Amino acid sequence: MLAARGCRFSQQFLSKTTRNTCVLRCIQGYYSRSLSTTSYDPVIREFARELCKKQPSFVVNPRNIAVLGEPKQFLDKLLGMIGRAKERIFISSLYIGSKETKLMSALQDALRREPQLQVFLQLDLNRSTRPGESSTARILLPLIREFPERIHVSLFRSPHLKGIMAKLVPPRFNEGWGTWHAKVYGVDNEVMISGANLNNSYFTNRQDRYLHFQDQPTFAQYCFDFLKLASTFSFRLLPSQEGSQTQSSKHTYHKEGYTVSWPDPVSHPHQIQAQVRNALSAFQETHLARTNTQVLQTSEENQSVVIYPIIQAGQFGIHEEETVFELLFKHLRSMAPKRPLLDLTSGYFSLYKPYQTLILSTSNVDCRIIAASPQANGFYGSAGISGLIPEGYTLYEQRFMKAVQSAKRLWTESPADGQGHGVSLVEWAKPGWTYHAKGIWLSPDASSHPILTLFGSTNLNARSAHLDTELSFLMIIPSGSTPPPPSTSGPDMGESPDSPVSELRARLAQEISHIRESAVPWQGAQRKVRSITRLLVRILKGML
Repeated sequence: MLAARGCRFSQQFLSKTTRNTCVLRCIQGYYSRSLSTTSYDPVIREFARELCKKQPSFVVNPRNIAVLGEPKQFLDKLLGMIGRAKERIFISSLYIGSKETKLMSALQDALRREPQLQVFLQLDLNRSTRPGESSTARILLPLIREFPERIHVSLFRSPHLKGIMAKLVPPRFNEGWGTWHAKVYGVDNEVMISGANLNNSYFTNRQDRYLHFQDQPTFAQYCFDFLKLASTFSFRLLPSQEGSQTQSSKHTYHKEGYTVSWPDPVSHPHQIQAQVRNALSAFQETHLARTNTQVLQTSEENQSVVIYPIIQAGQFGIHEEETVFELLFKHLRSMAPKRPLLDLTSGYFSLYKPYQTLILSTSNVDCRIIAASPQANGFYGSAGISGLIPEGYTLYEQRFMKAVQSAKRLWTESPADGQGHGVSLVEWAKPGWTYHAKGIWLSPDASSHPILTLFGSTNLNARSAHLDTELSFLMIIPSGSTPPPPSTSGPDMGESPDSPVSELRARLAQEISHIRESAVPWQGAQRKVRSITRLLVRILKGML
């Protein structure tokens, strides 16, 4: 069975001398392993010790982690995963693009090849049901008709947009009130986490991040369970004929050859905040109990990587990402005079104010930020109001850099060590490409490889914090042996002769180097922001 067997974990607190170790212990079987926080760099040791009490955690062998660097690798890996699926395919994305014939063919071939295979898709309703023949809903109809009992398409709709506004806001703009933003691509016991959607540009010339995890039954089951939970408060996509015969609530509606069916005849889709908040909280608490790491006696160094899933769904009162950020910076601040290096990137850089405050007030942490240039913004060249969005992000960048200057944190070269200190901002620009990467990497210092990375769907802005439903992951890596700083080896992320842990750290360092290859000095200070754009930003507030 793919589902991990249930485990109950011992909860015990030993003497004061035992506080440096986390142990993951399964009483009934499946696995038993210990994680010593002494194997972590001192910069994050206490942070890791506290985090393992707050978030579910999954132990992963670093040999089973692949860091991809290019959109084509993302597509090839995804198609390969679908091609070897036996029991389940589970995908979460914002939408599926209109030209994804390879993806649709791969899903169809897999369903025809494996009679037991089930496919689960969790998508955003507003983005997937835009008017026209090329909508995601219309694209999926042939598959649903051919395999009605084996393909399950759930469409999440944010309850934030309701009442008269829900009727007045045009279809293209209703996503501004919140979307389903989690990006999970899984089959059987393997998972790939990215910020990329399933559209042609994400497979060709839209830079993102992609981490693949092989042979991970418990981690894959968590991701699958998360999507199954989301389906309970999502609409279901059905062909119109089948939808008309399905018992559903009055909130079900029919359009353009398909039915969007609300599964619960009792609840109202605009009034699910409490239901979703309770469901997500209980979900995390259950998985925390199953995977809980406790503070026990120091043991031998462990070279396993630990992954912590983080749900951020501000409109439902779930703020795990904010809690983790506050906890991380609290511990980083206590590490002075050590100077960790934080690399941060977002394709839509309008850093959430509490995160900005943490970065600017933690003077012993140097921070390098990569934002998209206006030309690399996905809205560049769009018609109408959308075309102003890249300029809106320039305004956010200008405000951020003014705050950096006011905090006296502008990046400067230190005569003492020849290294830069403070906060820097560069912009990603590559002809013919757009930029969509997001996340953070933390290194003990400027000459070391990362020991922590945050990856997944969050853009680290107010929209991610308050409107969209996000699923991200924090990966903490033991120190291992620290090789020299990386030389850029291109998008294949290179190889390392060191231990699996050191190789993983080197690959993350090369991931940063690969992204920074296309970064140029920030030019936003010289760019003019028109009054109409300033008005748009004021109206939209946290929607960008």
